[in-house]
Amino acid sequence: MHEMSITQSVVDAVCEHAGDRTVHSVQVQIGVLCAVVPDAMQFCFELATQGTVMEGARLDIEQPPGAAHCHECGADFEVTDFIVLCRCGSADVTVMSGRELRIMSMEVS
Repeated sequence: MHEMSITQSVVDAVCEHAGDRTVHSVQVQIGVLCAVVPDAMQFCFELATQGTVMEGARLDIEQPPGAAHCHECGADFEVTDFIVLCRCGSADVTVMSGRELRIMSMEVS
């Protein structure tokens, strides 16, 4: 389960940035094409934050949809699958979004 290592990296980065301040919530953005299961990450978050300034914090996950641009027909389209094909049948596409994995914000005191 790679969600644990991803979650641990998020926790480490937030703890380092927070210093001695208590973290109440963290918002992350995980694109639908990242192959990260949000429920698994929520579960791992509780484990990874134990004994840290983030213990008891809330994890908010935003999942932006995937988007791609077709170089064959010029269409921009939503991507919901890991097999990226345009409606015209072309595979000559550029994925524009959906692979994000970002820490967007954190609430501290």
